[in-house]
Amino acid sequence: MQLSVRKAFLEDGAVLIKGFLNKDQLAECRVAYDWAVENHGPHATRMFDGTEQQSHVDNANPVAKARLEELVTSLPFGQLFAQLWGSENVWYFAEEVFLKAGGRGSRTLWHQDTSYLPWAGNHWANAWISFESVPKKNALEIVRGSHKGPRYDGTTFRDPNDPTQPLHGGDALPRLPDIEALRQNDPEAFEIISWATEPGDILLLHPGSLHGGAPVDEAFPDRHTFVFRFFGDDATFHPLPEHSTGGYPQQGVLFTEELSTLKAGDAFRHPTFRQLI
Repeated sequence: MQLSVRKAFLEDGAVLIKGFLNKDQLAECRVAYDWAVENHGPHATRMFDGTEQQSHVDNANPVAKARLEELVTSLPFGQLFAQLWGSENVWYFAEEVFLKAGGRGSRTLWHQDTSYLPWAGNHWANAWISFESVPKKNALEIVRGSHKGPRYDGTTFRDPNDPTQPLHGGDALPRLPDIEALRQNDPEAFEIISWATEPGDILLLHPGSLHGGAPVDEAFPDRHTFVFRFFGDDATFHPLPEHSTGGYPQQGVLFTEELSTLKAGDAFRHPTFRQLI
């Protein structure tokens, strides 16, 4: 792996890897993706199911766990992340499934995944795999370098008139900036990076990065995206705030029981997470 790619991920919090998956590997991912959409888990949210205008999001589906672990193990992710991070070990956390269809999917609100999940350290990455050719105007956007901090409170995603409505509340985390409002007043207020992608490309994102967007519209009506999450040696447990007004446990809502014995600063480890290297 080129030093420039490693440096870009470390400094920017995101990088595009062109042509990472070949046609056969991408086809395997698409079969698993379609199965995951049809066999969704307890964390899934679905809107307008069975119509042209559909939206589907799922996380860490226990029904799909064994199948997806076998899939990611068969793909060259372990070597990729070992080189990207300089990590001796690589583990697979879980998947996210995104489906937007019908040309009316609004942009996803700005957020950090680390507002919802108890993660810290440099060795984290989400691998975004979209099965369509995604124009830049419909792509995910990232605030360059925002994975370095601060860790903001999450948005509830419930109030379209308040995209920064606090998830946890209290004083433990600063409130999200209203990035879109600030950009309207000053297009240069934030340094935004994004890329158009082709099938086979993967976008690597540090989950502490502020990110959002990826809408669909009449010109680009459908987007099917698989996200696989990985971590390495420098991955630690960073609990969510106590007494969250959003009802989140400090371990987050994914693998809550498995993470219940970890304390702040502990290495993020548990046998439930498949080790790739």
